[in-house]
Amino acid sequence: MVIHNHLLPFGPFLAINLFGLIFVRRGRPFVASDLNHEQIHTRQMRELLYLPFYLIYIIEWLVRLAQTFCSQEPSPGNRQAPSPRKQSRLLRAYHRISFEREAYACQHDPDYLRRRPPYAWRHYL
Repeated sequence: MVIHNHLLPFGPFLAINLFGLIFVRRGRPFVASDLNHEQIHTRQMRELLYLPFYLIYIIEWLVRLAQTFCSQEPSPGNRQAPSPRKQSRLLRAYHRISFEREAYACQHDPDYLRRRPPYAWRHYL
C-alpha cells in the first residue's frame, strides 16, 4: 500500500517502507521502478520476519558509516552545523547497506521478485 503524505520520509528520500506500508512524499514522482525497489524491501522484511530486518539494517548502516569515517577523507572542522561532507557520508553509508544495494541493483527489473532467491541481499554484503 502506497501512502502519499507531507511528513514521511525525512530528508532527501523519496519513499520509506515501514512494515510493508510505503510512504511517499506528496508531490514527488513515484514510478514503477521506485515501487519495485520498495517491494524488494517488503520481501526482505518478510523473509526476516520484520524486526530482524530493521535491526540488521541499523547495525549495517552504523558499520558502513564507521567505514566512511575511516576513509581518507578529512573530517569536517565545524561541529555546530551538519556539513555537506557529513551528509554525504550518511548517504554513502545508506547506499552501501546490502538491502539497499540489492534493491537499487534490481529495481529496474519488473520480473526480479518472481525469480529472486530467498535471502538474496546476503550476496550484497
